[in-house]
Amino acid sequence: MKKTLLVLLLLISQIYSQDKISFEFDYAKFNYDSTKTYLELYYSLGQSTLSQFKEDNKTFIGAYLDVSIEDAISKKVLVNNRYVSKTGIKDSDSTYKSQNILGNLGFILNSGKYLFNISATDIVDSNKTLTFNETIEIPEILNDRYSLSDIELATRIISDSKNVKSIFYKNTMEVFPNPHNIYSEQMPVLFYYAELYNLDLLKYQSKNLVLIQQLNDNQGKSLEVKNKKLLTDKGSVVEAGVINLKKYPTGSYNLILSIFEDSTQVGLSTAKRFYLINQSVKVSNTTTISNLDVKSSEFGILSEEECDQLFDVSDPIARKGDSDSYAKLQTLESKRKFLFDFWKMRDQIPETPKNEFKEEYLERVRYVDQKYRTFVKRGAKTDRGRVHLQYGEPDEIDNYPSEYNMKPYEIWHYYSIEGGVEFIFGDITGYNNYEMLHSTKRGELRDDMWQRRIVVD
Repeated sequence: MKKTLLVLLLLISQIYSQDKISFEFDYAKFNYDSTKTYLELYYSLGQSTLSQFKEDNKTFIGAYLDVSIEDAISKKVLVNNRYVSKTGIKDSDSTYKSQNILGNLGFILNSGKYLFNISATDIVDSNKTLTFNETIEIPEILNDRYSLSDIELATRIISDSKNVKSIFYKNTMEVFPNPHNIYSEQMPVLFYYAELYNLDLLKYQSKNLVLIQQLNDNQGKSLEVKNKKLLTDKGSVVEAGVINLKKYPTGSYNLILSIFEDSTQVGLSTAKRFYLINQSVKVSNTTTISNLDVKSSEFGILSEEECDQLFDVSDPIARKGDSDSYAKLQTLESKRKFLFDFWKMRDQIPETPKNEFKEEYLERVRYVDQKYRTFVKRGAKTDRGRVHLQYGEPDEIDNYPSEYNMKPYEIWHYYSIEGGVEFIFGDITGYNNYEMLHSTKRGELRDDMWQRRIVVD
């Protein structure tokens, strides 16, 4: 999922913008039966960004949710549905603008790798739309040993709920999801929900199964640890918990649940990353700056080859002249210093020990390397990879893999750049190396006659 502090900063600055839709989603995987998995999707729509419309003299706001799930191997489309999510509002009451429409969807899937696509589009204004693409792995169900579901993060959980008709009701609880995975001073209490399976197998009857709840900071340092013994007389149990985050500073954290066989220390874990905005707690001076100089930083141990490789993939976000400056460097020490300054300047949250922007960017490098690689190029060095790294993930992609008399091509849309820009890529050679043909972005290649390059003779 794209749950990053970079996205967080954009969310804070734009969530109340009226010219685009505010939409976030998250998901968790649970066992459905002995062979299938239940993929539960949670979504949030910012009500302030939705347009009003009338139905039967009543006022509503809402969005269309278009979901497709495709088998990554067979390319078979398993789901291609449109859902409607709407809510009624009072014309005289503007408090709805500070709230979100929360919802969920569920899909039953076999183990495998899936290409998941979800779009949210304002019911009234089709220009207000946002699309996410995700590759989701569904592992095989473990029936011969204990196992854990994913962790669902929540804003609150009502135990022993009587509201069985609630869309968030499951296992006697109402679990209100937090698709943003963000907590704050105003919402400092994290709730979570998970399921544990196969605890009653005979081979565990003589062993002590222990559940460990652990909260780690973004450096992997353990902040809280709780242990409890698990009963082995039930096949599956629910684990619902709460963590008060008031004492922790702004940053990213990991919640980890682990099951261990106490006698052998054999176990397995599941983890969930989330973000906290808490300006009331300051990072101590002893941990605020982890990279005081080059030698004590992560760059101080890089080899020259590693330095060159790191700058090579960083080139899409480099300033004009950076490439020439780096090419002139003659010593390993000067290259390390260049990279140290390069990333320090881009650290958007310097009070945290890690450079979140760098971590996010290198995660995007790994993503494009996998998604856009060709036989002769790593994904980060392709045109699509470069654009993705430089401008981020597009808001929407139009795919044209088999147009009549045309080679395959794609149109990428960025609605928040220069009032809306497009990038058009075509598979000229037929080897999945999509070259940039045209763009309306200032400073990029422009060719208004780009179609001539993909016409099949």
